[in-house]
Amino acid sequence: MGIKNIVKFFDKLEDKVRGKLSQYPILYGFIVGIGLVLFWRGVWHIADDINLGSLISIIIGAITLLITGIFVSEFLGKKLIISGIVGEQKMEKKEEKEIETEETQIRNLQSTLKRVEEKLDHIDQEMEEK
Repeated sequence: MGIKNIVKFFDKLEDKVRGKLSQYPILYGFIVGIGLVLFWRGVWHIADDINLGSLISIIIGAITLLITGIFVSEFLGKKLIISGIVGEQKMEKKEEKEIETEETQIRNLQSTLKRVEEKLDHIDQEMEEK
């Protein structure tokens, strides 16, 4: 069995599991949380087992995050970076009207998303009945 087959298998498995778990967001959150904690616990223990010092850990971690492009977005957040690029003002400097407009847009998007979810649920029910 080649690497491509293994990757393809896990890709399909992920799609199925994610599809099922997304219907139960609280359970999904617990499972993801447990997986993340166990993963990082393993990384931590390996670093301890090979006597990786604190300074070396920071250097290797920072280089890895910088190379993969995650360092800035993870620590600053994508919204902060994007707002800086497009020249948005800080929240305190925005006028009240701008904030209200953004809130209205967010509510409209949430409403649209809810309608789309309801339609998808309806389609799912029709498919199950057939």
